[in-house]
Amino acid sequence: MEWNFSKGQGWEKVSAFDSAAEKSVRKLATEILTKVDTRKAYADVLLDHTIKSAALDDRDRALLTELIYGTLRWRGRLDPCLSESIRGSLEETDPFIRNLLRLTLYQLDFLDRIPDYAAVNEAVKVAKTHGGRRAAGFVNGVLRNVVREKRAIIPPEPAERRVEDFAEYWSHPKWLVQRWLQYFGSEEITALLKANNDEAPLVLRTNRTRGTRETLLDLFGTQGVKAVPCSWSPEGIVIRSGGPVDQLPGFQAGLFQVQGEASQLVVYLLDPKPGERILDACSAPGGKTTHIAEFMDDRGHIIAIDISAKGIRRVEQNARRLGLTSIQALRADLTRGLTIPLDESYDRILVDAPCSGFGTLRSHPEIKWTRSESDIRRLSQLQKKLLIRAASYLKPGGVLVYSTCTLIEDENEKVVEDFLKYQEGFVLEEAAGYLPDQAKSLLRGSYFMAWPHRHDTDGFFAARLRKVA
Repeated sequence: MEWNFSKGQGWEKVSAFDSAAEKSVRKLATEILTKVDTRKAYADVLLDHTIKSAALDDRDRALLTELIYGTLRWRGRLDPCLSESIRGSLEETDPFIRNLLRLTLYQLDFLDRIPDYAAVNEAVKVAKTHGGRRAAGFVNGVLRNVVREKRAIIPPEPAERRVEDFAEYWSHPKWLVQRWLQYFGSEEITALLKANNDEAPLVLRTNRTRGTRETLLDLFGTQGVKAVPCSWSPEGIVIRSGGPVDQLPGFQAGLFQVQGEASQLVVYLLDPKPGERILDACSAPGGKTTHIAEFMDDRGHIIAIDISAKGIRRVEQNARRLGLTSIQALRADLTRGLTIPLDESYDRILVDAPCSGFGTLRSHPEIKWTRSESDIRRLSQLQKKLLIRAASYLKPGGVLVYSTCTLIEDENEKVVEDFLKYQEGFVLEEAAGYLPDQAKSLLRGSYFMAWPHRHDTDGFFAARLRKVA
């Protein structure tokens, strides 16, 4: 049997945005998924706001998080199953109902704590609060049909190189799988796609101006926090316990900063020295900015700019909590050029450029569905412009580091290659010469590159350039 419940077909309309305290966890999750779907919003921002505003216990918070991230991770596998039971396009179904169906199917396929009948009944109740009896009947019919006719999804064989099979089984858009097949090859594609669906660990960076990694690990141990040192970053710590970051011992005292392990290695390429004048051209939220200050023992002058006023406030908040005074955070747009007093020359410049973020799918699975190839074309042009602008403010002999958290060649190697082709007086230096000893294998040619499936980190890219003339 097929079902149809398209947008605007006159069902009973009941507000889907009631008082947060009165909603079920599944309704809250569906609302967040709907906003991500229709507004391209970030799931973590919406989730954080909801957790703070809703009266949820620890168990409900955990379920809410699981439902949102699980549904986003596996949406590419869920949608074909739902489409088979819906007359017409799933994308033409009312957005709230569409995401309620996705969420419930995720429960049915991936979570064994909840019986099928209970998951379906709860979805029907949520649908009724949104669209009345007609919506409830539609959801009930689709889900019972899906439960009755569950189909087996067979893992694709890498040798066959069928993009459609990889895309559906590992829940990635076809165009992205095609790009990565060409870039990584069929031998690595399965491992990469699988790793992207893993949950990212919570990683901290020790504030070296206030202690060592060993002393921080000892503190965590005495407070019952499960933590282990990172494999690649000398200052990194992986937290194995649950709970909010701001409740970890040492947070308020500024003993650490939340920062992914691969991201922590970028400042090693910049290699800032005490007393230098540094420009961090795209600084928010301040992870690398504060790491630069710590590298310099908080002695020097770091100009941290960003186009976002909110982002600049976050840089200032992080610097203040960490006790760093060498950072001057200012709102500015590098693409428009810098004005007095920012338009001086700098010893070193970091361009941690805005990018598609495809290296961070473990933390931001929604990016798979909210980014497109047109975004990559737009971003690569912006990245080239930022790099060229930054170069004009660098002293002779100075260092320029370009970094992204994506695994898209057009935003990484090709940006650097185009820059070197048209910008005279710059050379590409070997990243291996500046990485910590334990991280010298995180390379692709002369570039620093971290891959989720090889290194259990976010995907990251960085190039070290020197101005020789």
